Amino acid sequence: MFYQVRAPHLIGKNFFIYPFFVYFLPIMVYTLLEVIHVNMISVADCAAKWGVAERTVRNYCAHDRIPGAVLKGKTWWIPEDAERPESINKRETLPKTLLERLRAEKKMQLRGGIYHKLQVDMTYNSNHIEGSRLTHDQTRYIFETNTIGLEGESVNVDDVVETANHFRCIDLVIENAMKPLTEAFIKELHRTLKSGTSDSRQSWFVVGGYKKVPNEVVGQATTLPSQVPAAMAKLLKGYNSAPELDFEDMLDFHVCFERIHPFQDGNGRVGRLILFKECLRLGIVPFIIDDKHKMFYYRGLKEWSKTPGYLRDTCLLMQDDFKAVLDYFGIEYEK
Repeated sequence: MFYQVRAPHLIGKNFFIYPFFVYFLPIMVYTLLEVIHVNMISVADCAAKWGVAERTVRNYCAHDRIPGAVLKGKTWWIPEDAERPESINKRETLPKTLLERLRAEKKMQLRGGIYHKLQVDMTYNSNHIEGSRLTHDQTRYIFETNTIGLEGESVNVDDVVETANHFRCIDLVIENAMKPLTEAFIKELHRTLKSGTSDSRQSWFVVGGYKKVPNEVVGQATTLPSQVPAAMAKLLKGYNSAPELDFEDMLDFHVCFERIHPFQDGNGRVGRLILFKECLRLGIVPFIIDDKHKMFYYRGLKEWSKTPGYLRDTCLLMQDDFKAVLDYFGIEYEK
């Protein structure tokens, strides 16, 4: 062990301790009481004190983040009263609004934040509503590792492909959140979601394009293929020309979109991604329709024209759940 002298005329000079005396010059002798000193500790002791890895302490020293740290040979010594440097990625330094936080965490590839949670929860629930058999844990594993960890069971390849594709769709929404909603963007979401699936190999299926074959949703007729382009153009024109948009307008657009059902498959997930995008753009707290409330969600879509409260109340309930998530992560929103 050595001591670093703090006396003004001896700053920067190190003294090795012998019994009873500290030798400075051949002709001068100083007792220990005459030397003002600070105790130095090892990297191991410092790491134990701060509760971090020794490598972390050495990195702090190498980047001059611990004032007074001294390198003796190949060993770092740290002042005993040194304080741990603040983390560069401290939570309080992150943005306070949802969209800014999502973009920041996406860029950082941060684990365990709201971006991570949103990707897993929204992808799992939206896919599960449409029949995916992957569990929440399996969805999380795919997101975290980009691999499939399964034992003793078989899964539908499309479930896996569409899960990975949905992660990318959420990224597209975050990247383009503040842009006006367009047909081109809606088609890009569909193209991203359905690329590489078994549907995409069918001659009658158009990836990123409107349907060729008539379809139904929950037993209800939808817009015929020949009428879809005009119906979508009219829907978007009316929506984008509104002087102000609110929660009700956004839900009305969603209902109209699902009734048109412009794509051969994937309409529900694309529609819910659009809802999420518009929530971010309009500063509205988003919501994730979970699998256990899907029947209330379907009833709300079906009864919107007669009883809009069914869908509104379901979405507001899900919004309350998301507000709790925002509170946990310290993200501001309009009360």
